[in-house]
Amino acid sequence: MMIHIDKITKLILDSIYDGVLIINKDAVVQYVNPSYTRITGVTYEDIVEKKLQDVRPGARLPGVLVTGENVLRAMRMEDGIEYIVNMSAIKEESNIIGAISIVRAMGDVYELSQEITQYKKEINHLKNRIQSFNRAKYTFENIIAEDDISKAIKRLAEKISVKDTTVLITGESGTGKELYAQAIHNHSSRRNGPFVAINCAAINANLLESELFGYMEGSFTGASKEGKIGLFEAACEGTIFLDEISEMDYALQSKLMRILQEKTNRRIGGIKEIPIDVRVIAATNKNLEKMIEKGIFREDLYYRLSVFPLELPPLRERRGDILPIVRLKLQSKENDLMRRIDLTNEAKHFLYSYDWPGNIRELMNAVEFACNVMSDYTIDYSHLPMRIQSNYIKANQMEGVMEKLDE
Repeated sequence: MMIHIDKITKLILDSIYDGVLIINKDAVVQYVNPSYTRITGVTYEDIVEKKLQDVRPGARLPGVLVTGENVLRAMRMEDGIEYIVNMSAIKEESNIIGAISIVRAMGDVYELSQEITQYKKEINHLKNRIQSFNRAKYTFENIIAEDDISKAIKRLAEKISVKDTTVLITGESGTGKELYAQAIHNHSSRRNGPFVAINCAAINANLLESELFGYMEGSFTGASKEGKIGLFEAACEGTIFLDEISEMDYALQSKLMRILQEKTNRRIGGIKEIPIDVRVIAATNKNLEKMIEKGIFREDLYYRLSVFPLELPPLRERRGDILPIVRLKLQSKENDLMRRIDLTNEAKHFLYSYDWPGNIRELMNAVEFACNVMSDYTIDYSHLPMRIQSNYIKANQMEGVMEKLDE
């Protein structure tokens, strides 16, 4: 019985890079393609219309006619030529009418294996680079918490860090929201994964969408031909920190809501849903509840983000942290200068009395300013920024006026 191969099928088989050999149910070779003769060294005339066992002693393909079972990755060597073979039965309804071998030269297999190994090395190298670029630097040990209020907040943050839940950190600008976000990540089970931070206020809506969710090739004018992975995918098995979440475009908030709810991401221009395994920590210095009332922040997103709210009070409400933070900053300068820096009692009093509208960031800058103008490695009140000196003088003048009114 012959196996008929039509013209189109023959053209397709002739163009395949791997070798193809087909036998009928009597194990007579019906067809070989040019790649088969190239790989095995057997000519068309030597093998076609002949019993396979007569031409290729030890061939296993006739056995497939009997068992009907596939034979995968079988090793063969003929005349010093080594190759690998996959074999399958050809069935018409339930009857075996022949069998087919797909042959690949071992040199090609070795080359492919080497390429795969190289690709894996490059992927691992790229993954390590991404993780090294997106490492959370700070831990809870870096957080100064001497004030009783700060101690309570730090204990609460440490407790929630081991729970793989979404956290919303609120507080005025400069209160240390990203510091807490990094510490939570480093104290969690995701500590070995990436920590990816993005400021939602620093990027326009269209660009932010592509940064967060990625895009497929040709999705829009100017898009990379290769497409782009989004930050949610880059943060896989780690944490993504969405700073200034209040500034996210309203329309974009719905897509973020979907990711949080479905735990999948669909790139711009794509149709595939990509599973997302990432912890989300968001932060804002705005009152999101008031923004909801004004219709500029989604209520459902707010409740999805604030599974665990963590509010950081301003520095003026935890004054017990002021001087310890100053001392930490001075230690850094002392290491640079290789000598001690002193702080007068008057300077301490000025620092403690100031309200610090810019919070920790403003305090750090004030100490840096004082270090640059100090005399003999001692910081006095006169070395502090003028706004701090003026504030203290005005406060004391007002206190004096009130005392006179009380007399």
